[in-house]
Amino acid sequence: MRVKTGPYRRQHHKKVLKMTKGQFGTRSRLFRRANEAMLKSLWYAYRDRRTRKRDLRRLWIARINAAARANGTTYSRLIDAMKKANIAINRKMLAELAVRQPQVFAAVVAATKSA
Repeated sequence: MRVKTGPYRRQHHKKVLKMTKGQFGTRSRLFRRANEAMLKSLWYAYRDRRTRKRDLRRLWIARINAAARANGTTYSRLIDAMKKANIAINRKMLAELAVRQPQVFAAVVAATKSA
């Protein structure tokens, strides 16, 4: 006895078309094109979750470097001095200080210089 796929196939098609709802043209209307678009978008999402971490770290480093140079040092010298002075602030928080509270960042730089 064979099993008919009708309801299950419709269920699968509806699920895929729902996932590609905001896409342009046939990518949101035709199952085959929508399925291709969905597979590609899921792969991009997986890949870019990793890329985002890299991009944010680069942004933090750029911000810290700009603030460090405004305080008379460079990024690499600042990080090295912080390690030697046992000041453990991660790059994300250091970048936040550099942008939102420059006077506190300047105090961190001064603390590294004294140590």
